[in-house]
Amino acid sequence: MVIVDSGRTLTASAHQPAQAEADGHDVDALTLGRRIRERRTARGMTLGQLAAGVDRAPSQISMIENGKREPRLSMLRQIALTLGTSADELLEEEPPSERAALEIAVERAQRGPVFEALGLPRFRIGKGLSDQTLQTLLALHNEIDRLHRERAATPEEARRANAELRDEMRARDNHFPELEAEAAELLAAVGHSGGPVSHQLVGDMAAHLGFSLHYVGDLPHSTRSVTDKRNGRIYLPTTHSPSRDSRSPILQALASQVLGHEEPESYAEFLRQRVETNYLTAAILLPEEATVRFLTEAKNLRRISMEDLRDAYAVSYETAAHRFTNLATARLGIPVHFMKVHESGTIIKAYENDQVRFPSDALGAIEGTTVCRNWTARTVFDVEDRFSPWYQYTDTPSGTFWCTSRIEKAKEGEYSVSVGVPFQHVKWFRGRETANRAVSRCPEESCCRRAPGGLSERWADAAWPAARTPTSLLAALPTGGFPGVDETEVYEFLEAHAPAE
Repeated sequence: MVIVDSGRTLTASAHQPAQAEADGHDVDALTLGRRIRERRTARGMTLGQLAAGVDRAPSQISMIENGKREPRLSMLRQIALTLGTSADELLEEEPPSERAALEIAVERAQRGPVFEALGLPRFRIGKGLSDQTLQTLLALHNEIDRLHRERAATPEEARRANAELRDEMRARDNHFPELEAEAAELLAAVGHSGGPVSHQLVGDMAAHLGFSLHYVGDLPHSTRSVTDKRNGRIYLPTTHSPSRDSRSPILQALASQVLGHEEPESYAEFLRQRVETNYLTAAILLPEEATVRFLTEAKNLRRISMEDLRDAYAVSYETAAHRFTNLATARLGIPVHFMKVHESGTIIKAYENDQVRFPSDALGAIEGTTVCRNWTARTVFDVEDRFSPWYQYTDTPSGTFWCTSRIEKAKEGEYSVSVGVPFQHVKWFRGRETANRAVSRCPEESCCRRAPGGLSERWADAAWPAARTPTSLLAALPTGGFPGVDETEVYEFLEAHAPAE
């Protein structure tokens, strides 16, 4: 709230009397107005009598009571004196009664964007409107507001949430000690003594946490697993993609329970939960202390390799690369960047703390942008030898970077997974002797986003390609607590598979 006094404009916390300021009160005009009205009616005073007591017109006092006008501090003191109370009491932040709180909520709703968007006229909240009527109006408003917020969950929101989360990850060097501690505790509880974490050990971990594993052929198509928290069951598919580790869906389901995740209330929260779940899963499959020992030895020998890390712990290349980013800076002192790029050139995931400049949009988001054609993440798609790692140096406006990259397949097509470091740190890695080198001038358009002059002149007026428009370009983000999941399908599945009571 803002109150004007003797030509000065002060915020609520600044203008209040000393005691109120010490108590940290922060009152808005609606609450103040209701407190004045309640105090006036309790003393049996009419609006006119209060107006006469402060030498103001009744219409002015009415506007103050309705929260449409904010009084000067001098007038507020006069009102308090006339009502036999103090400015402190009138500035209390709590509404004076449950009815007043309800009226304030409905009045705020009328002044909000939902009423405005629907073109609804405001109405006077009088005594003739029952509590039930006001509660119903408020419930309808809140549901419409929720639907509007869901509809507003556009790809822009997702990119903004991704950018904010990536900034936090960069600030922490992508290392989360609290999740490392959780992983160590779980591994100790099931007696892991070293080496790759077996599928049996993962099953023991599930049992330790009170869950049984059930493999079914009718898992809802939009899910990788379904957890029945009521009956302590985790349902998993009977068949697995060759590119996916069968342990990961189990650990991801357990991670959500261990971390106490609740149904996400926003897309940003959904993304954060996914990052935490994937981190804990990787920290279990590649335990921190053992993995750091492995990588430290490789660093001393100057032969760090994602392939060696993958093979040592029997995980996918992507999991090994992700895990390396968790430990590279915090435990080995190596700045690093990571990219997962679709064969179309679109960045799916990315992370950096080594000053590499990824392409980004106006919101600062990287996901969904197109990576330079000359970067390792793109040139690897042109390599015939898919069995050997691809190494490359790339000279960029922000320095020279070395990358190692691999191609992995998924149902959506092929992806490259790349890990890179600045030139001064390549000495620790296997593949540093490569002769493969490229130059990227991006974001300069002449680098790769604009066709060469001669080629453009010959074909610019003759080409008319039919674009393959992805459905995601035209749709908002999936709505619901778990984006992309059909809740009805999940609930029907659980109903069908629940144990007989």
